[in-house]
Amino acid sequence: MLLGAASTAALGVGIAGVAAQSATAPASGVIPLDPVVVDQPAQKPTRTQRAARSRSASATRSRAIAARTAAAAAASRAMPSTNGGTSGPRETGWGHVDGYVATRSGTGTKTDAALIETPAAVSVVTQDQIQAQGAQSVSQAVRYTPGVRVEPTGADARFDTVYIRGFAADQYLDSLRLLNFGVFAYPIVEPFNLERVEVLHGPASILYGQASPGGVVDMVSKRPTLDPTHEMFISTGSYGRIQGGVDLSGPIDQNKEFLYRFTASGLDVGSQVDHTGYERVSIAPSLTWRLDNDTTLTVLGTYQRDPKAGFYNQLLPLGIGTITPYKGQYIPTGFYSGEPNFDKTDRTLGAVGYLFEHSFGNNLKVRQNLRYSDLDTDFAVVSPNPGTDPTNMTRGAYTTQENIRSFTVDNQAEANFNTGPFQHTVLAGIDYMNATDKRLNGSLAVVPSINALNPVYGVPIGPVPSTTNVRQTIDQLGGYLQDQIKFDRFVALLGVREDLATSRTETLTYATNLTAIAPKSDTATTKRGALLYKFDNGIAPYIQYTESFQPTAGTDFAGNPFAPTTGQQEEVGIKYQPNAKSLYTIAAYNLVQQNVLTPDPDPSHGPTARVQTGEIRSRGIELEAKTEVNRDLSLIASYTYLDNIVTKTNTVAQLGKHPVGFAMNSAAAWADYTFHGGPLDGFGLSGGVRYIGPSAGNTANTFYVPGVTLFDAAIHYDLAGLGRPFKGYSLQVNATNIFDKTYVTFCQDIGCYYGLRRNVIATLRYRW
Repeated sequence: MLLGAASTAALGVGIAGVAAQSATAPASGVIPLDPVVVDQPAQKPTRTQRAARSRSASATRSRAIAARTAAAAAASRAMPSTNGGTSGPRETGWGHVDGYVATRSGTGTKTDAALIETPAAVSVVTQDQIQAQGAQSVSQAVRYTPGVRVEPTGADARFDTVYIRGFAADQYLDSLRLLNFGVFAYPIVEPFNLERVEVLHGPASILYGQASPGGVVDMVSKRPTLDPTHEMFISTGSYGRIQGGVDLSGPIDQNKEFLYRFTASGLDVGSQVDHTGYERVSIAPSLTWRLDNDTTLTVLGTYQRDPKAGFYNQLLPLGIGTITPYKGQYIPTGFYSGEPNFDKTDRTLGAVGYLFEHSFGNNLKVRQNLRYSDLDTDFAVVSPNPGTDPTNMTRGAYTTQENIRSFTVDNQAEANFNTGPFQHTVLAGIDYMNATDKRLNGSLAVVPSINALNPVYGVPIGPVPSTTNVRQTIDQLGGYLQDQIKFDRFVALLGVREDLATSRTETLTYATNLTAIAPKSDTATTKRGALLYKFDNGIAPYIQYTESFQPTAGTDFAGNPFAPTTGQQEEVGIKYQPNAKSLYTIAAYNLVQQNVLTPDPDPSHGPTARVQTGEIRSRGIELEAKTEVNRDLSLIASYTYLDNIVTKTNTVAQLGKHPVGFAMNSAAAWADYTFHGGPLDGFGLSGGVRYIGPSAGNTANTFYVPGVTLFDAAIHYDLAGLGRPFKGYSLQVNATNIFDKTYVTFCQDIGCYYGLRRNVIATLRYRW
């Protein structure tokens, strides 16, 4: 109750501020605003001029969205560029970026900071890059980002699973956590609704509280724009794809006090796996109220319905029939291990929230970000049990009906001031999260088996009895303080955070009609310190130390709750930004996670008992390059060296071994060339290559999943070259895994997954 009261009070302060502003409005109801400076072209640009503003896809893209800025920025202002010249509309850490190269971010510091001055590895995937590469999920959007492992389960895409530096990453939307502590109720964000996807590499508890040591994925929603922008698209392609969407934004009234945005899309597509597919309807409206040039309130809403949200399709362990043949045969990539008339993953998400900001002059601003969400998932599956005979795969049936309701709020105060020669940007914040997970689980241990080489479906599946009814509630309250200090060419980043995380789990077991109650409370203090030196030539070396903590569910044999895992990382890196259209980064790190669960060494405690004596060490090097070489050519490249091993465990066979699924070496590159002028004006070609090295296939490292090299490609054309009736239209065709290579993407002790086969998508887009 105390936590709820605190959050209510904070919310009341924000609302009171809005009311106070409204009280000063004239009787007409129209609040006078200071003039807004927006860059407007003096005359219609020529086709060549329009094309020059496009680096990634086509001239049409730049024309339609060049004037976009974040709503919180209040206006488009001219400002010095990163190379000392002047630029047009100011880029913000939460706004649109033309092309692939972002220069600012809000994820690494929760302030609008230049990436070249942020002493941490931060990768930004812009909406232009998402569209240019034809990414259909957040996981696909970060395929070309160093340090990440995506799509480990191939066509089984129920979740947007992203691993960073060898650890499952937590996901955030507008810097507010997306709760994923349930079993199958995991939210998936439609990438068309996003302005950018940002990856913060390494521990981030200083800003985000309980979080994975690997890092976080922060997605930034599209927000209302000061200038009108309109977009529609339709797509078709492999597996019977039917897809379409619309994105409309701009001012509602003449003096731009109210801005709107409406984003909606729909999808119906099959899969490379027989009897499976995906369906989605997503609607994301938003409204910005600019009370004055110092105060903005943006309300964001989301409704997403996925009646077909994915499927479970894990195949036999040890690579039998997938990596190595079974009696001379391989399991077909189209084989489905479940039952089409029984299996389902039905997901519905509703969310509403707001972003509030008020500036008290140039030196102090306050922000409050808030979101409430409700997520329902109805899951049922027939899945194979571990075995070694693909012609006789035994199976079980499982069901889960799950609902997660969550409330998150982040209150911030940002102050800018000087103490002698030191320039300070101090951020103080209090965030709070509450979530309740309710789930009804059922299981049927034995159902008819299936032959993977000659499957027969339609066998009757008896009623699945309920086994457990679980209610879990979690709360987290955290306070953090951060100081960004500039002195001459030095930039220091110091921060500390204190967290209180509590949970209560009630489990009713129907077989015994007994309810087990497991309360838990954890506290943690996390720190970060970093130093960067920025040379005049654009080179900026840095060092960083940062920490993480993450609560661990469950108890040991004696009933003692597990302590949170803790993580510490040392990182050194160099950033190089020769101009506003290029950014190069190299980072080397040493990351250790303690309190990892490992089997209890006392056999009398049973095979499922666990103790916290495990430790995992991750070391690596990450390189990333994004550059617009000239108006025609844009390049992306990345390389990852990852050496993660188990350094402490009670299982001797796992000591010194690599965790499953992570390649030691991986690399990716993407290039786009767009013709400007001449007979091919507006036509562009793109190509990409992704290399994923071998990875451990089981915890004992007795076999490895082979490495694979995949090729992607795209062509795009601005149809305005065909004549005035086609102005604003563009056509794009994307193909991934263009040579249709069959490969295994991931194996673990209980099964393997095939990687994604060739996928071709053709998109017709209209912008005006």
